[in-house]
Amino acid sequence: MPRIAGIDVPDKKKVFFALQYIHGIGPKFAKDILTEAGIDPDLRATQLNELQLARINAIIDAGFLVEGALRRQVSQNIQRLKDIHAYRGERHRRGLPARGQRTRSNARTRKGKRKTVAGKKGVKG
Repeated sequence: MPRIAGIDVPDKKKVFFALQYIHGIGPKFAKDILTEAGIDPDLRATQLNELQLARINAIIDAGFLVEGALRRQVSQNIQRLKDIHAYRGERHRRGLPARGQRTRSNARTRKGKRKTVAGKKGVKG
C-alpha cells in the first residue's frame, strides 16, 4: 500500500479515488493535486513510482490541511463556538442540528434513538 501524507491508501484503486481516502481531500482537491503534480488520474496507486509519490506528498504538505491537523482544527472551532455561547455552539452542546434543519420530525441522526414519552390519558367528561 502506498503511503500518501502519512496515510495508507488502497493500492488497487485509481489514484484519483485513492487520494480521497485521506480525510480533508475530496474530488476537487484530488483533481487539483493530480493536475499540479502532472499525474494521470487513471493510473492505479500501485503504478506510482517514488518520484510521483514524493511530488504528491510535497503538494499536500505545502497546501492542504489533512487528517489529524484538520480534525483538531474542526474540534477547536466547535469548542470556540461553545465557549463564547454562540447559538451554533449551544446546538452542538445539546446534540441538535446546528444548521437550521427542522427537528419536529426527523433530525434522528443528531438526536439519537427516540425516547418515548407517555401520552396523556383520555379525559372522560
